[in-house]
Amino acid sequence: MDTNITDDYRQRAEAAQKEIDSYKRLINTYSFIRLGVFILFVLLVVLAVKLESHILFIISLIALGVCFAWLVQRQSWFEQQREYFQNLKKVNDNEIGSMQSRSNIYDNGAAFADEKHYYTSDLDIFGQGSLFQLINRSATPDGNVRLAQWLNAASAKQTVLDRQQAVKELAGKKSWKMDFQAAILFAQTQDKNQVKQLTSYLHVPLNLKGEKWLAIYCKIAPAVLVLAMIAGAFYTPVSNLAVVIGLFNLGLVSSKGEYIKKTDMIAGKIGKILDMYAKIFARIENEAWQSAYIIDLMKIINNEKQGSTSAQIKELSQLINKLNYHLNVIIGFFLNLFLLWDIRQIIAIENWKRNNQQSLEAAFDVVAEFEALLSITGLNINYPNWCFPEIADGEAYTLSAKAIAHPLINNNNRVDNDFELNDEYKIDIITGSNMAGKSTFLRTLGINTVLALCGAPVCANNMRVSVITIISYMRIKDSLNESTSTFKAELDRLQMLLTAVGGDEKVYFLIDEMLRGTNSVDKYRGSKAVIEQLIKKQGVGLVATHDLQIAQLEQKYPDYVRNFYFDIQVVNGEMLFDYKIKHGECKTFNASLLLKQIGIDVDAV
Repeated sequence: MDTNITDDYRQRAEAAQKEIDSYKRLINTYSFIRLGVFILFVLLVVLAVKLESHILFIISLIALGVCFAWLVQRQSWFEQQREYFQNLKKVNDNEIGSMQSRSNIYDNGAAFADEKHYYTSDLDIFGQGSLFQLINRSATPDGNVRLAQWLNAASAKQTVLDRQQAVKELAGKKSWKMDFQAAILFAQTQDKNQVKQLTSYLHVPLNLKGEKWLAIYCKIAPAVLVLAMIAGAFYTPVSNLAVVIGLFNLGLVSSKGEYIKKTDMIAGKIGKILDMYAKIFARIENEAWQSAYIIDLMKIINNEKQGSTSAQIKELSQLINKLNYHLNVIIGFFLNLFLLWDIRQIIAIENWKRNNQQSLEAAFDVVAEFEALLSITGLNINYPNWCFPEIADGEAYTLSAKAIAHPLINNNNRVDNDFELNDEYKIDIITGSNMAGKSTFLRTLGINTVLALCGAPVCANNMRVSVITIISYMRIKDSLNESTSTFKAELDRLQMLLTAVGGDEKVYFLIDEMLRGTNSVDKYRGSKAVIEQLIKKQGVGLVATHDLQIAQLEQKYPDYVRNFYFDIQVVNGEMLFDYKIKHGECKTFNASLLLKQIGIDVDAV
């Protein structure tokens, strides 16, 4: 772990804490000032009553009312700033926790786990202690889904290369990254379906009956009512007309209550949230970008015809917040009396929907993309010794790496290895003792390939890899719910693998101890038959096994099969593992030693 990197995060967290303390003091100070203004107002009212001074009362009401409102506004802004710096401290502390103990305040992706997926279950992609938990920095549901999609399937070569450039650019904007994460952290506590409900609502027209004439009447009604009131002051009978107009306005608003309620049900709850998203989009729009991937995203949210997304969303937020004025009964009464306020606002919102619904939905996709990009950017910042892999071309398969290690194993404990497969068709057999490192090596290649083909850096000094589809056969489980035995589950997995090999995609398989759900004779014969079938189909991958007879396939297929092994050394009865892969067959096994350690002497049987 790089102490310079953690020290930087710690300094940023400490600076954020100073801002938090500063805004706390300001909030407390303004609270006392507000109390003082209120007490002063009470005293001036008492004085005005004693002096019977209407002027003093009116001046006190206006002056202190304006002052009190300003104080409330300022204190609200201070609270927003305090919340922002609290979030900024959280995201910086989270990076330290991630590097030290693999903790994470973000979702671990357990909801995306699927035991029937090609590789995600075997390679620990989702769930507790997973790759997703290590890298995820997405606060929004859409961001989580987007990152999961990237980890679920390999991307095309150009997409991977474009993401790599975007990640490198974002890694150079560390302060911007942390600011963005702090600003959007609020989304973690929001209803997960809130934005989805809003986008769905935008696609459904309100179909307000008589909308055109209502829009015209809303424009002229205030002037008509005011003129009637002025005329009524000089000619009393006209005042009755003003009363009729006012009652008509209120009745008209009431008659459209169902439409107002329908708008308020979805849109009315998200006005403040939209304002926060407007600031998120402004952060993206106001930054200078160079990478092609991000420039393409910018084109979506900075449309020449419709303007910037931040301005559009801010406009919608303001319209919704204006509609919410009716929540204050007194203010709502006068606004609807004079301005038919609720009708005016729902018409304005409908006009906004007609002009912007498509761009808004696409804009939120951009936020999801940024969150996924920032997630894998964190690896580049936190682990600068990791490399960006080269995406290889060629008809055959390439999977080569120097000093490749498992990213989920602590840096102090993991052991790196080299591996080479350069534009070839090979099946590699790995033999070795229990606990010597075979399964970990398979997962090391698999999980780094998943990282590589989503555009992320990998835990290696260098790596070259083709665009391949990983299929793993490792943690085969029975299922009581599906009445499936372990052996049947293995057969299903093998069938899936054999069907996929030879298809349009380049499939690279990782098999750990094939057919363990049957007897040793059938296990050997079945495993040998499967491997020979894979050779016929020009299958490529790794097979880890304890069965030394499988290693003899290299003699039969010297141009296709390679043998590797992990071994142990026994010193004074103690087993020592170096976890290093070597060419050839394993000659030393440790099952007897392990059994002796628990009191079973194999030699005595």
